[in-house]
Amino acid sequence: MVGASWPHYPPCVSEGCTNAACCGQEFKYVWPELVGKPASEAAATINKNNPAVTVLILKPGFLRLDNFCCNRVYVFTDEKGIVSEVPTVG
Repeated sequence: MVGASWPHYPPCVSEGCTNAACCGQEFKYVWPELVGKPASEAAATINKNNPAVTVLILKPGFLRLDNFCCNRVYVFTDEKGIVSEVPTVG
């Protein structure tokens, strides 16, 4: 991916959790309703529902980190910037 800038990954906070439900005890942690929506709209909704996370919008070809983090939500998009997978804390 020539010229692409990689997203900034925040420091990982897992609080001993290994799944999204554990992390989301205070806030929403999964957003199935955002599939098919523009990524910017999805990011705004996630930030409103859960201010404890950093939203990372990933374009096709970008890789996610394998570690589980309670303070991160990946938003995977298609080539047009439309959410293609259910955003979930982790």
